Amino acid sequence: MKRFLFSYVGPYVGLAILKSLTATYRIRIVDEENEQSIYRRGSRPIYCSWHQRFFPGIAFFPKRNKIAIMISPSADGELIARVVKILGWHPSRGSSSRRGKEALMELRRLAAERYSIGHIVDGPKGPFGEVKPGLISMAQHSGLPILPTITSAERRWVFGSWDRFMVPKPFSRIIIRFGKEIPVPSEIGDAQFEELRRQVERTLRELYEDTDRMWERAPQAS
Repeated sequence: MKRFLFSYVGPYVGLAILKSLTATYRIRIVDEENEQSIYRRGSRPIYCSWHQRFFPGIAFFPKRNKIAIMISPSADGELIARVVKILGWHPSRGSSSRRGKEALMELRRLAAERYSIGHIVDGPKGPFGEVKPGLISMAQHSGLPILPTITSAERRWVFGSWDRFMVPKPFSRIIIRFGKEIPVPSEIGDAQFEELRRQVERTLRELYEDTDRMWERAPQAS
């Protein structure tokens, strides 16, 4: 009974809460041209984000394009996979420690079928803000450019997890911001691989810090 409730009832309860909450958000897109230029030339992006900040985009991105995401094969990942599948994502089960190669192969196939890809760079267990090598490997094997994707909320709850997970409060203003794309060649040496990983890490950190400061500069809502 516990397994049934967790696997089949839990996702729909979570989905109802998620949809009710995200429907109240007031979303502003910043630097959308960085995203749209990729689609105009017939390609697709790998949207990359911190684990801390993926909640605001979980219902937003499937409305725009076909999109796949790698999710841990753990029991907790099973619940998340069921929720995101109902929302319109294509879950690919794998992580850096389990089924990683199989998940990468599936994502490569989905990229060829015109799917965009969402990727949590420091998940599922951190360290916070550290870009795992899987992102660069994914870009190498899929041929898709990396698109730093930033979410920030004016009002939010912050939890005491390893990443200080953020959930925007009801009716909060949300910024979804796209950085400049980062192409990854299919053939690169170890030194260039590591430099690209560090480049993505720096870019995300700087963009998150700058985007969060936008609330200090923005006029308050009436």
